[in-house]
Amino acid sequence: MSTAMAEKLQIQLETPTDFLPLQGTDYIEFYVGNAKQAAHYYMSAFGFSALAYAGPETGIRDRASYVVRQNKLTFVLTTPIHAGNEIADHIYKHGDGVKVLALRVEDATDAWMQTTSRGGKSYMEPTLLKDEEGEIVMSGIHTYGDTVHLFIERKNYNGPFMPGYRNWEPAFNTQSTGLLYVDHCVGNVGWNCMNKWVKFYEEVMGFRNILTFDDNDISTEYSALMSKVMSNGNGYVKFPINEPAEGKKKSQVEEYLEFYDGEGVQHIALATNDIVKTVRELMKRGVEFLKVPDTYYNDLENRVGRIEEDIAPLKELGILVDRDDEGYLLQLFSKPIEDRPTVFFEIIQRKGAKSFGKGNFKALFEAIEREQEARGNL
Repeated sequence: MSTAMAEKLQIQLETPTDFLPLQGTDYIEFYVGNAKQAAHYYMSAFGFSALAYAGPETGIRDRASYVVRQNKLTFVLTTPIHAGNEIADHIYKHGDGVKVLALRVEDATDAWMQTTSRGGKSYMEPTLLKDEEGEIVMSGIHTYGDTVHLFIERKNYNGPFMPGYRNWEPAFNTQSTGLLYVDHCVGNVGWNCMNKWVKFYEEVMGFRNILTFDDNDISTEYSALMSKVMSNGNGYVKFPINEPAEGKKKSQVEEYLEFYDGEGVQHIALATNDIVKTVRELMKRGVEFLKVPDTYYNDLENRVGRIEEDIAPLKELGILVDRDDEGYLLQLFSKPIEDRPTVFFEIIQRKGAKSFGKGNFKALFEAIEREQEARGNL
């Protein structure tokens, strides 16, 4: 063997292989009380477009699902047709919430074998779905709470969404608000459970812990939480995991766990290339956001350095700014999107930054606490 070949082999042996290569988020599925109305909300308020439908008319007897899409974002809104089943029970316990974080893969069978052989609990064995548009293979495993990951292999499918669905073309449609793709999804887990799920993502899915925030980073006068950010090998999928920490009063994670009645997805961060334009449009359509005091902007450039954006519209809309070694980011968080104080959205624009807004934590969580206090839950 030549020296060059030996060196190449040594590099291969020393470089860890990504046993679960992910191509990104395929879709997010919400179990909701009324999917038809929920789909209309995401279309009218968030700017999604109608894509596909499955239900009794397509041969699906136990549920109705509406699929909406905006650029690379795909949401599935699913409701049960009858009581006494997994979907109905999920809604009764949690309210409307995220059931499925679906991840696109090249080989769904291998993804299932890799994860279950490493300790993942199977949710769905590899399953082939076919129609005249081609075929999809899907499989899945359980994660925290009642949430699951589905692995979606769709390289041989040309239909609107997947077999069992048909085109959905209602008369009503709206313009995009500029939302592009899922930046990250945050999960809330129970007391002292964060490291258990960090270990799960490391061992079962091959993720790595890229950032850690403790109660010194994420705390206010009244409450605290801890968080670790997990990322897959290519960085396309990021799952921060939060757990409560001791504080004088109830933290936002504790409030979530109480009203969601268990662990689950807390918020979904949606990327945009123009956060001012996107947020302005979302507000015009009725989406409500948390507001920080105007004093936050008094010394903004002293804290984060020079930014390209005019501070006046950021202040008007309540958009937060933070910087790391690679650039800066702009972000804003919605209020909970339903009556239970559980799931909400983050709108984020990255200008090079790879972090998650550590410098905004105190102002953000104080804003959340004002909402908690108004609900009587602080």
